[in-house]
Amino acid sequence: MYAVIKTGGKQYKVAPGEKLKVEQIPADVGAEVIIDQVLMVGDGESVRLGQPVVAGATVKATVLAHGRGEKVTIFKMRRRKHYQKHQGHRQGYTELRIDSIVG
Repeated sequence: MYAVIKTGGKQYKVAPGEKLKVEQIPADVGAEVIIDQVLMVGDGESVRLGQPVVAGATVKATVLAHGRGEKVTIFKMRRRKHYQKHQGHRQGYTELRIDSIVG
């Protein structure tokens, strides 16, 4: 069984037992998170599509950790103008373990 969920403005294909990193969710480590934005549920040959979400379908996940991703460096420069700008960014993430898919 698998599902396509939407969280943090992105879509992820998940299955029970998988681990994935999503945009940061305000939840404690070890807490159970219920994601109700389920766009599709598949079980073998049967597939249920939502319009836009599948009614009554939820995905239960456990928060494993919070962290920050790799550093992305931004460098802007205008030639011959003595303009250089250095900037860095590290995006926060939440690591989830998918426990079950209901629906």
